[in-house]
Amino acid sequence: MNKADLVAAVAASADVSKAKAEEVINAFVDQVVGAAKSGDKVTWPGFGSFSISERAARTGRNPQTGETVQVKASRALKFSASTKLKSDLNPHR
Repeated sequence: MNKADLVAAVAASADVSKAKAEEVINAFVDQVVGAAKSGDKVTWPGFGSFSISERAARTGRNPQTGETVQVKASRALKFSASTKLKSDLNPHR
């Protein structure tokens, strides 16, 4: 499902225009990114949580040349699924 598919599905489900659905989805993403940038964790009960993962600097390897390269430390957005979402996705466990 791409963004257009998601917008159309949300618009149909919420009985709103596609423009309004896209506006709301974009606002949600902006809020998650803004909270993550400031170090906050965003939790949605029954769905999961978004948080920042710190990656330390390390030595990597260029796969084409085999040359070693220094990879800088970085931050990444991490999603952790809730227990309910995991059980919904794996009903036979």
